Amino acid sequence: MKKKILIVGGGTAGTMTANNLAKKLMPEIERNEVELAMISDSKNHYYRPGAMYVAFQKAAGHEFIRDQRSLLMPEIDFFVDPAIEINVKANYVKGKSGKRYDYDFLILATGCEVAAERIPGLVEGGDWFYSYEGAKKIAEKFAKIQSGRILVTVNFPKTPNVPHQCGIAPVETTMMLHDYLTERGVRENVEIVYTYPTKAQAVENGLFLQSPTSKVLPTVFDSVRVKHETGFTLARVDPENKIAYSEEGKSISFDILMSTPPFQAAKVIRDSGLSKALDNEGWLPTDKKTLKVIGLKNVYTLGDTVDLPVSKAGGTIHNQTDIVADNIAAELRYGYPTESYDGKVIAVAQMGLTCGMPLWYDYQEDVQPTPCSKLGSFMRLGFNKGLYWAAARGML
Repeated sequence: MKKKILIVGGGTAGTMTANNLAKKLMPEIERNEVELAMISDSKNHYYRPGAMYVAFQKAAGHEFIRDQRSLLMPEIDFFVDPAIEINVKANYVKGKSGKRYDYDFLILATGCEVAAERIPGLVEGGDWFYSYEGAKKIAEKFAKIQSGRILVTVNFPKTPNVPHQCGIAPVETTMMLHDYLTERGVRENVEIVYTYPTKAQAVENGLFLQSPTSKVLPTVFDSVRVKHETGFTLARVDPENKIAYSEEGKSISFDILMSTPPFQAAKVIRDSGLSKALDNEGWLPTDKKTLKVIGLKNVYTLGDTVDLPVSKAGGTIHNQTDIVADNIAAELRYGYPTESYDGKVIAVAQMGLTCGMPLWYDYQEDVQPTPCSKLGSFMRLGFNKGLYWAAARGML
């Protein structure tokens, strides 16, 4: 009987994994033994990291968007049909159209979404670069500011050991902001204040989640005159008076609030009953090695939906996608998974407009700061403009 593999989500995780499966299972597909299908809530594919370049007017945004069908191998059936129900007992996912998609193996790659409404006043008083709409909005403010204070805040999920989306992004954009204001000739008149929350999972009195980077950040920020403050967990925002208040009882006024907002899993995941995350954030309980949803034999997950203590970023997905594809292929052929994820994350951080910093870490070793260089920035920009699309197609 033909085996059906269903991928829910057309972002980086879903696209890479679908194409990797199509390549690995081509013999079975040609023998009509395996069927691959993807459902997504959009006909377009967005390269999410591109948004922060839009925030600093280094890109328009359209160059980071592709037709999703064009990125998928022809052997993959593709449907624009937002998932509204996941039934793991009867092995099906229902789309908004009412259509039922049956599966033998399910891959949940639904990502995460901004939940700014979880902090009172943040929607009205804050800005962020985690969407193209948000990036364009804050870009207009950055382009107009002549003097004042830009406050940077970082917010973590309530669920322990789950990081926010792209852990290094707040540092990247703070450094890019310094360079951008310098280019505009207004840096001397604009104060930048970077804050980091009190969090059980964070380094005590630190500015980053992992100790080696946390230790060097004060020196990095001091070198570009970025003020920094620890122990500032954003609790509410007064949008009218432009004041941010922390859970620790502190308050900081601002002219622009650039926030890493709260995040949560997609609604279909939060409504599925599969998660026990705090505050109904929806993170899926994930086996750190196999990337299966814990307690389910035929459901895998990867990317931003997981509850693992690794960055919710593309550099993580690139290392997870082969694990999921290899394990499903092995289950079909041998009856058991064969690969184990080691928590590896590899990326290049954009530490300013012309400086890139390679970084990597895994479950056993924290990210180690490396020298920032123009070559690193060239590598990152090259990935943005071309290599990403090859990777999404499963060519890298």
